[in-house]
Amino acid sequence: MRLKDKVAIITGAGRGIGQATALKFAREGAKVMVADIKQEWIDETVQMCKAAGGEAIGQIADVRDMKSLESMVKATVDKWGRVDCLVNNAGIVADAQLKNMTEDQFDRVIDINLKGVYNCTKAVVHKMLEQQSGVILNASSIVGLYGNFGQTNYAAAKFGVIGMAKTWARELGRKGIRSNAVCPGFISTPILGTIPEKVIHALEERVPMGRLGKPEEIANTFAFLASDEASYINGAVIEVNGGLTI
Repeated sequence: MRLKDKVAIITGAGRGIGQATALKFAREGAKVMVADIKQEWIDETVQMCKAAGGEAIGQIADVRDMKSLESMVKATVDKWGRVDCLVNNAGIVADAQLKNMTEDQFDRVIDINLKGVYNCTKAVVHKMLEQQSGVILNASSIVGLYGNFGQTNYAAAKFGVIGMAKTWARELGRKGIRSNAVCPGFISTPILGTIPEKVIHALEERVPMGRLGKPEEIANTFAFLASDEASYINGAVIEVNGGLTI
């Protein structure tokens, strides 16, 4: 098991990519803090991790609220004594063309998808510095690299978390802490639930592999980057998109 006895905090772990990542980490031997905003989502993921033979606890955490995040980190350290990996996965969408985007739509996405990543990492970094070890993984997106119609706010946030990952790689690398970003393409998750079937089919047609990605395929990437097998990968931006951007 490549993550045996490592302690991981995963935000947005109640559904989609976050849930798949929590389950993958648990199967690989990690001890997992499942963080999300709804208790029923948290409970489901924790039970899935335990059913897979892993060890997991959960806590409601709002990435906009530092006290909430400090409590999350404290609960993790109280339980297991350390934090080896933070997966900054929590995020939302609030799409609109620039001419129609409201200030609230812009601010909510920036607050959660960008500042939330800063807040979570800020809450964890002191423990990692004390340990002289750790891995920070930011969930970005191909939208953060190439932009996308109707996603000014999302593109800005996802581009920003790449910049933060690279900055932290420079700042923290000599302290034993690695920082990387993963850029998924079109992944089959609840976030696509409101998109019409014909639009989904059009997205699939754009991918050379002819299909959407699976949450587990992103989870596998996070698990590799969190492991000692990736010990010299720092400041990387890894696209997982089936060839979409070729």
